[in-house]
Amino acid sequence: MSRHLAATLLFAATAVAPVAAQPAIDAANLEQTVRTLASDQFQGRAPGTAGEDRTIGYLIGRLQALGLEPAGIDGGWTQPVPLLRTRVGTPTMLAFDRGGSATPLALGTDIYVSTLQPKDRAVIDKAPLVFVGYGVTAPERGWDDFKGQDLKGKVAVFLINDPDFLAARGEDAFGKFGGRTMTYYGRWTYKFEEAARRGAVGALIVHDADGVGYGWNVVNSPAGENYGLVKPPEQVTSLALQGWISGETATRLFANAGQDLAKLRVAARREDFRPIDLGTSFSAAIPVTHDVVQSQNVLAKIPGAKRPDEAVIYGAHWDAYGEGAPDEKGRIYRAGANDDALGVAGLFEIARLFKAAPAPDRTIAFAFWTAEERGLLGSEAYAANPIFPAEKTVANFGLDILQTAGRAKDVVLVGKGQGTLEDDLVRVARAQGRTVSVESLPERGLFFRADHFSLAKRGVPVLLMMGIAGASDLVEGGKPAGQAWVDAYTGKCYHQACDAWDESWNLDGAVQDIDLFYRLGDELARSARWPEWKPGSEFKAIRDASAAARE
Repeated sequence: MSRHLAATLLFAATAVAPVAAQPAIDAANLEQTVRTLASDQFQGRAPGTAGEDRTIGYLIGRLQALGLEPAGIDGGWTQPVPLLRTRVGTPTMLAFDRGGSATPLALGTDIYVSTLQPKDRAVIDKAPLVFVGYGVTAPERGWDDFKGQDLKGKVAVFLINDPDFLAARGEDAFGKFGGRTMTYYGRWTYKFEEAARRGAVGALIVHDADGVGYGWNVVNSPAGENYGLVKPPEQVTSLALQGWISGETATRLFANAGQDLAKLRVAARREDFRPIDLGTSFSAAIPVTHDVVQSQNVLAKIPGAKRPDEAVIYGAHWDAYGEGAPDEKGRIYRAGANDDALGVAGLFEIARLFKAAPAPDRTIAFAFWTAEERGLLGSEAYAANPIFPAEKTVANFGLDILQTAGRAKDVVLVGKGQGTLEDDLVRVARAQGRTVSVESLPERGLFFRADHFSLAKRGVPVLLMMGIAGASDLVEGGKPAGQAWVDAYTGKCYHQACDAWDESWNLDGAVQDIDLFYRLGDELARSARWPEWKPGSEFKAIRDASAAARE
């Protein structure tokens, strides 16, 4: 008996019984699914573990019971996602060197690094450090920080966020990148990608809590571990090491090089900024353990009756953080009851409603992603090798953390100004008797930190429902109560064992949000309309390039 078949049998004992057609999302069903997936039986749902096997089997069993069809590889329910897992050990060398005078660096205190190269040692030998400002190449915004700088064999040093994050009126960068609202150019992932595109051997970002949205403790939290997609040798990143240097360490580095980091932050906001060779080299020799973890996405569909090649995709990630140190209650599994078992439960309810309704014109697909917590890797693997081509994917709706504090008068929009789907959101929310509020901290870049973004990068119009994006205006308690919920969840339970089912949960607000996404998808699935990106979005040109496929 295969592990997945054995795990599927688990469904018989744990799944919600099939429910007769109902006109609304059922909170009781949501609760039962969350209780099951967040139970110790699933061991925190970490990729590549027995918890994954049980999760995959459970998901398939639920989808079969709902009457959906498989949409994976070769007619099956899954899409393989092999993951490279690495962990750096204790360095034998880690230092800056200027003029033969070495400055040793303490891993975890002065600097944090990891690798995505499948090698036994990460080695950088006296590579020149080059400060590249914000490291942005954005021709559509008239911005280029590199000015032709050759980074082959060098280590790029970046500032975090966008050039206009701190820009004042009158400065060149002011307003070019959305102000306080982060664009993808501001994300650390973009900066590492850009360094690799230019052949650098290393990339270091100067940590700034305001700019990135979290402290040095969060930078350190992976403890040298990293995950990436398994790639052929010719596509492996050129970066032997990537990571961060603390603000204090960066200030000393620049001062020793005769530079003032504070002044360079201002200079990097000018269009005429040019990279600066710091006259300092970086050396590292660190042992690395690495292996391949076999994981899977789960994919299902309700075929369209008229245009089955056009797909509306709903997505949520099934993975969480697995086993960790015991918390104050002795819990060892970081099971992600809200992040994202509740999102998974929402997809099951949306699927149930679609199955109870007449067949849609377009295909409705349901994606249960792996390795979101490891860097959106499951959705990235799908987006690179899609079952439904991006140019014929109508939209992607992502559920990733829903507020559990009760009914709300509003819904929080993530990524304002990106696409026309947000206009649909306003209209359909109004039909629910709700308004739309904008995320409270757009500089945190939540739009780029969930699985929908992997499809957005390929031009697919997207919407994300994420309860921690801002304070909901709750029916009971208003925005202060909504903020109290956000603060309590992010301050205590986010990515911790505390993210477990709690009897205090009030799922009425989650029901509203799931119902909202169902209505939006139902409209699109029964029409010939194609949502679009708005002018100024960094994804509009990608979508426009495939317009002929949708004519």
